[in-house]
Amino acid sequence: MTCCSMDTESVLALSTASSSAEEVRLASHSLGAGLRQLDLSVPDAHCGGCISSIESALSALAFVRKARVNLTARRVSCIYQEEIDGRATDPSEILAAIAAAGYRAHLFTPTAPETDRIRNQLLLAVGVSGFAGANIMLLSVSVWSGADAATRDMFHWISAMIAAPALVYAGRFFFKSAWSALKRGRTNMDVPISLAVTLSYAVSLWETMHHGEHAWFDASVSLLFFLLIGRTLDHVMREKARAAINGLARLAPRGALLMLKDGSRRYVAVEEIAVGDNISIAAGERIPVDGMIVSGESDVDLSIVTGESSPVAVAAGSAVNSGSMNLTGSLVLRATKVARDSLLSEIIGLMEAAEGGRARYRRVADRAAALYSPVVHLLALASFLAWGLLGGDWKQAMLVAVAVLIITCPCALGLAVPVVQVVAAGELFRRGIMVKDGSALERLAEADIVAFDKTGTLTLGRPRLVRAEAIDAGITTIASALAAHSRHPLSQALVRDMEFVSAFAFDRVTEMPGGGLEAWSGTDVYRLGNRAFACGTGLTPAADSPFSEVVLSKNGADLARFLFDDTLRPGAASAVRQLAATGLETLMISGDRQTVVDNTAQALGIDKAMGALAPKQKVEECRELSAEGHRVLMVGDGINDAPALAAAHVSMAPATASDIGRQAADLVFFHERLDAVPEAIAVARRSASLIRQNFALAIGYNVLALPIAIAGLATPLIAAVAMSTSSIIVVTNALRLNAFGKRTGPRTEARAGGNPEVKPA
Repeated sequence: MTCCSMDTESVLALSTASSSAEEVRLASHSLGAGLRQLDLSVPDAHCGGCISSIESALSALAFVRKARVNLTARRVSCIYQEEIDGRATDPSEILAAIAAAGYRAHLFTPTAPETDRIRNQLLLAVGVSGFAGANIMLLSVSVWSGADAATRDMFHWISAMIAAPALVYAGRFFFKSAWSALKRGRTNMDVPISLAVTLSYAVSLWETMHHGEHAWFDASVSLLFFLLIGRTLDHVMREKARAAINGLARLAPRGALLMLKDGSRRYVAVEEIAVGDNISIAAGERIPVDGMIVSGESDVDLSIVTGESSPVAVAAGSAVNSGSMNLTGSLVLRATKVARDSLLSEIIGLMEAAEGGRARYRRVADRAAALYSPVVHLLALASFLAWGLLGGDWKQAMLVAVAVLIITCPCALGLAVPVVQVVAAGELFRRGIMVKDGSALERLAEADIVAFDKTGTLTLGRPRLVRAEAIDAGITTIASALAAHSRHPLSQALVRDMEFVSAFAFDRVTEMPGGGLEAWSGTDVYRLGNRAFACGTGLTPAADSPFSEVVLSKNGADLARFLFDDTLRPGAASAVRQLAATGLETLMISGDRQTVVDNTAQALGIDKAMGALAPKQKVEECRELSAEGHRVLMVGDGINDAPALAAAHVSMAPATASDIGRQAADLVFFHERLDAVPEAIAVARRSASLIRQNFALAIGYNVLALPIAIAGLATPLIAAVAMSTSSIIVVTNALRLNAFGKRTGPRTEARAGGNPEVKPA
């Protein structure tokens, strides 16, 4: 079934004229073993039928090994053989095959403006059809009120002139699709829509020309208006789903300084970096490829890997990943992987794969399309022939057929899902929760396991001082005075939680990357940082300690130690209890140490906790749960959580999350409280119930209305009114969600919180 294609000849010319075989081959990349992958944009694809048509067309090519359509990205990934029987293949045939199926295709570029153009066209079409429909309705009021014949004819002609350009402009999305399908001997949902609009206008024009009492121009335009609203909502939601991958790709550096053997340096594109090359990375730059530190010391933000907000000290021999940020010192990196195989590319690939799988989520309306079109056509044709042959009045037969096409229009069915989603999105926004994906609420209602990240999700990612051990109280004031010279998160937490900074003066203070602070006061040397740095020993905190440790020393002697824990997010414990009360299992999957993860899980009452997980392992855990039949809601915030957020059945992130984490999530909550999770689930479950009710109402309407139209008891105008009424009923039912929101209103009650008082030991 093709539902959104355009004229084959024009598409074929557009696709092949601008892209020769060599250009297409250069745009693809090698996968090894004689295979290459080509990515193409197909901007006209927007339903399950489009996927089937394109993939079938490509599978028919002998040299194509695999073809997959990502509906959200409107992108085709095609794997093909470079040679068959010793002869080079022509990859431009891939574009030609897509064009022959009735779709435009061009070489894929991440910044292609095609989706923006389509969205703007849909919005304009909604506006034009709505404006035209409103004006025709105003004119119809006078006709319905009993205007004299001359006035009635004049208003009918004015309505005809308003409707004609509006139908041509707003209806082109349906007309092109219907014509393309009919040329190939197929049918789709756009065919009966196009027939109903065209025939109702034609019959109305005939009646106007012959001074008829009734015309149905308002029915034609209103029909398009409601249908375009549904299509626009679907397009906008799919656009938002692409923001995460585009944002993640922007983290990748475009190039780096390559250190040559003669000591000189040359800036090269990141794609030119080979395994074994030495790269110079200054403070403030992102690491371009996975590699090993050759020389230099620095603090590196590894949140893309671990999700932890605290910088990690690196030195010669430390392994780092692409996308990580070098914070404080200069480094020389030896590349261990090329850009295409580095971690950042792997994370993008995981998100692409997860998105592609989720893009095959089929709406009920799409699945019903194959049955809807032929049934409606047959019923309209049977009604036309029955009334014409048995009654002899072919004009009445045409009116009955038009009434059948209009009254069975899937407006109510098409609005059943998006109108509830819009109302639910507004209700959640009132609660401080933003819905980014139109199908997210359906999937959220199905969730039976909630998987949380730790840092930034269950906790705020803001360290707090839990214990201070010092030989006397005055020592702690020296520590806070020294900590005031640093922007390190642990230093800031020490200053904040001690609530007092003494005026203790140092002659000189320096910050050692990866170590801590070093200060001189006369002949005394004070150090504040990790134990190895402060005391000059190899001792480190016990691996099973759930706390981060900072040590103050004087001339190498231990004076005090400070233990830090992360601050639990407000409402975290309450949210976990509410989830358990509704029968949902809770799980923590984190990149932090297992002991820290276990400590947080115990404090919150989470059922199961898993620590020290890499981004790929989080994705695998989500997939394993899905394979067991579970529906996972992933709640995370970091870049390292983005693949899991995309792979989970549905996902949420706090507004404090990284840009990539927010964009990858289906829902984002703006306040600090984690109560947003159970609140969103409650609204989603109510929305799912209303959607089922709407489907029942839409189907029930057709069961009742169709016999009336076939019996000739409904004119096209009555059919249009009935169709609009069914849509209004569906919308009104969806608005009941607002009443549900008022009964269960947002949780705003204050709860005691804050950090416990910390006193020096």
